[in-house]
Amino acid sequence: MIEYMSQQGYDELVAELNKLIKEDLPKVISAVSEARDKGDLSENFEYHAAKREQSRLLGTIRFKQNILANARVLTNMGDVSNGVQLLCTVELTNIKNKCKMKYTIVNPHEANLHENKISIKSPIAQALLNRKIGETVKVKVPAGFVELHIDDIKF
Repeated sequence: MIEYMSQQGYDELVAELNKLIKEDLPKVISAVSEARDKGDLSENFEYHAAKREQSRLLGTIRFKQNILANARVLTNMGDVSNGVQLLCTVELTNIKNKCKMKYTIVNPHEANLHENKISIKSPIAQALLNRKIGETVKVKVPAGFVELHIDDIKF
């Protein structure tokens, strides 16, 4: 499945994968080797823990390699006349409490609420897709429903 992402998200994923392969994996392999040298493997907790960590790390590496293999970096941004799309920054107002919000719609692997980046698969992003400035959307969230007014869209 193709994964569309920003150049920044792609670069961060490449850097993270390189760290896992060049720094973390050699440490885990060393830990497995050291634990193996301590004798009887059937009762060697350190060995089994190190092997579990190695397995987890290799799975993470394969997962990230798969994402990168299917990644397509979006370089040609659309225009706001098409409405909310991937990599748009959307300014919203909660109709009920007049609270202003600003989110960037990103690939699920780039989502980070602390940076106001929400996954395109989130309920809010799904409700906003293809909507235009001035529209109001009703979104089902865990606390019920919330109405959001789209104040602005930027690429």
